[in-house]
Amino acid sequence: MNKYAAWKYVVIVVAMLAALIYALPNLFGEVPVVQVSGARSSTKVEATLKDSLELALREAGTPPAKVELVEGQATFHFADTDTQIKARGTLQQKAPPGYVVALNLQSATPKWLQALGAKPMYLGLDLRGGVHFLLQVDMKSAATKSVERSLGDIRSLLRDKKIYYSGIAREGDRVTVRFREREQRVAALKLLEKELPDLQLREQESGGEATIVASIKPEVVKKEQDLALQQNIQTLRNRVNELGVAEPIIQQQGADRIVVQLAGVQDPGRAKEILGRTATLEVRLVSEEHASGPGQLAFGAYKDQPAPFGTDRFLDVEGNPVIVKKSVVITGDRIKDSQPGFDQRDGRPIVSMVLDDAGGRIMRQTTRENVKKRMAMMLVERNATVVLTWPTIQEEFGNRFQITGVGDTQEAKNLALLLRAGALAAPMDIIEERTVGPSLGAENIAKGYNSVLYGFIAIAAFMVAYYMLFGLISVIALAANLLLLVAILSLLQATLTLPGFAAVALTLGMAIDANVLINERIREELRAGMSPQMAIQAGYDRAFGTILDSNITTLIAGLALLAFGSGPVRGFAVVHCLGILTSIFSAVMVSRGIVHLIYGGRKKVAKVSIGNTDWHKQKAAA
Repeated sequence: MNKYAAWKYVVIVVAMLAALIYALPNLFGEVPVVQVSGARSSTKVEATLKDSLELALREAGTPPAKVELVEGQATFHFADTDTQIKARGTLQQKAPPGYVVALNLQSATPKWLQALGAKPMYLGLDLRGGVHFLLQVDMKSAATKSVERSLGDIRSLLRDKKIYYSGIAREGDRVTVRFREREQRVAALKLLEKELPDLQLREQESGGEATIVASIKPEVVKKEQDLALQQNIQTLRNRVNELGVAEPIIQQQGADRIVVQLAGVQDPGRAKEILGRTATLEVRLVSEEHASGPGQLAFGAYKDQPAPFGTDRFLDVEGNPVIVKKSVVITGDRIKDSQPGFDQRDGRPIVSMVLDDAGGRIMRQTTRENVKKRMAMMLVERNATVVLTWPTIQEEFGNRFQITGVGDTQEAKNLALLLRAGALAAPMDIIEERTVGPSLGAENIAKGYNSVLYGFIAIAAFMVAYYMLFGLISVIALAANLLLLVAILSLLQATLTLPGFAAVALTLGMAIDANVLINERIREELRAGMSPQMAIQAGYDRAFGTILDSNITTLIAGLALLAFGSGPVRGFAVVHCLGILTSIFSAVMVSRGIVHLIYGGRKKVAKVSIGNTDWHKQKAAA
């Protein structure tokens, strides 16, 4: 008579019940929803706003199937994606400024399962559909910004210490400072070496003048480029959060590239526009002294001519040239908040800005000193700079103001989003773009599901035909292994991709190998003349060492893939390693528990159903 400890049965039952609960959410699928939330964490959707939006949807002929208001976010459920997209347009028109309207796909898991913390696995881009971008960061531009910043620091230091120079200019990746007197150069060199340790300084003679040539140290350039890359990644995360995408993948690839994968995005056009734009704001004073006539602000004479010294020429939204001073009052990194809205006078779209404390002080001082003069609000992007508006300063103001000339309502919302999410430290170009449609994702899911299903059926047929009852027990253990694997992936909120499906199919084939080893070992003990009860006991005990050794070696290979792989390889490795661990549990504990339920309680076992063996050698057990 074989005995199996009661606590082991308890472990098996608890593990399988937990696995069933946490694997169930994957059967309920997803429903299309539109989420309305505040652009900032402090902005909440109130019940009155939710009710008014729901009424607007019903009047527009797109009634939601269900409406939820949880933690200040309203979620509108719809029967299909067509209704969802139409409803999104209605909500965008009716939602007040300061709210984000985003498409999403939400799990249909029942509330009681959600209360237990049970959630479905996330599906990767190749299964759920979405967009993939590979962005190239312009590191040369980041280095140029560093040189320009150094030029400004050098100019400010020399002016503060009253060290006189005859000229300062940027020449490529260097800053050249010229002095008429060598004593001034010596004083400047000591000052710069003390205050700006990141610069390499050298003296030279040029055209009869004493000159200092400053360049940024290579290690500092490398550090600033790495920081620019990390700041771009953080800015992209902020922008993606504004889009309302669940579980985005935003990670560095190589030294100067960023991969962005947005699974489930149903508006790839807007995602591309938001991620690819490098919009930031610059505020400069208009160079009124270069206007074409007294009291006028027409710069038509500079339409086809270069800007005067110390100024820049840009076009406004109507195509008219505007001459602005080179010195920048504030830039987008001083923006604390930005919200779209409407001008109370003419109803045109505007963007309301809130600056941080330092930006507010600068703006207050600048406007105080330039009342009745004009100030230009400029949108700076990768390939163009546009003067949005250049109004007259009527009175002193601080950290709150508005900008106009932003086009339509959608442009105002996009601009507010970009400025709120933060400026990119360096420009980026989208060098690779892939879009996976929902239908292709559904087809990939069907193919992956079928590969696992047909593989399981083929294995089950072989095991039952070859090992009979013990083969059926092995199949039950294999099903338990699959259930455990899906439950763990769901519990960890892992992202399942096509390589993950491949790993599941491979895990089934490798997991059954352990049962084959056990069954063959029992057969060998039976052929050697051992009683069935002793053969079962010896078969499981002696096969365990072999099973453990083979799985450990495979686990080492899986961990190596996990440590050194990236992207799809890591996804494969995660499922592969978890499958190895669950296969050991199911093949050894689950199958042994079932075998002992069938044979363990009998005092005498004449034979066991384990396929073709020498039946006459199986003696009746005493």
